[in-house]
Amino acid sequence: MSELSALDAEIRDLLRFAAERSMLPRFRALADDEIEMKGDDDPVTIVDREVESFLSDALTKLAPGVAVVGEEAVHSDAAVLDRLSEQCWIIDPLDGTANYTEGKGPFGIIIALADAGKAIAGWLYDPVTDRLCHAKSGEGAFINGDKVMARASGENPPIAAIARGFMDEEQKARIDANIAPHYTLVDIPRCAAEQYPRLAMEQNDVSTFERTLAWDHAAGILWLNEAGGKAARPDGSEYRVDEHEKTGLVGAASPVIWDEFVKRM
Repeated sequence: MSELSALDAEIRDLLRFAAERSMLPRFRALADDEIEMKGDDDPVTIVDREVESFLSDALTKLAPGVAVVGEEAVHSDAAVLDRLSEQCWIIDPLDGTANYTEGKGPFGIIIALADAGKAIAGWLYDPVTDRLCHAKSGEGAFINGDKVMARASGENPPIAAIARGFMDEEQKARIDANIAPHYTLVDIPRCAAEQYPRLAMEQNDVSTFERTLAWDHAAGILWLNEAGGKAARPDGSEYRVDEHEKTGLVGAASPVIWDEFVKRM
């Protein structure tokens, strides 16, 4: 393992501490009153809230004056989204909450640092394996300090992980007609902290997302692009964290795979 930069090591230690204090001890041990539903198939747990509170405080101490946008803070007060146009930390305290509440993986923690609507650094942490995927704009993508380059699966047909959950019937029909005949379709992991690494590590070649909230995607998009893959809106425009009402996103192991997929959509 290569040595991490000072900032990456600081973030890793915060993520590791949050996981060891709140997340891992409660895995498969949540009480019924520690789980609530924010909406259909959208649970929130005491772990989400504890981790977000801890990270919000810790990141504020690390960088005083930088705003914080946490998933649960936004759920409580939508006005927090206005901070996404500023320099800000973006936190998903428990990515893959639905998996976690069902007692299975994958799940993780995601942090991004954004400025003027664009992610400039990102960290995706798997607490079970202690894997940290991290990137800074213009500096490449890394796993635990080792630089990585995105690699396709090499399978024929290519492997596509399609997130259908927020698609309407017309969109689903287009996938069935235009994509399914040309790709091997696989289930998504319901965890962006796992899906983006899969797109660079020979497991999936391409993936689509309809809902594209900043805490789910900002860090992963930056990491995949820095690894030499491609993640962008289907029209080719870049992802911005402050365009929270926009939908649709395609990530792929390479720009060529991205182009071929989008032409079929």
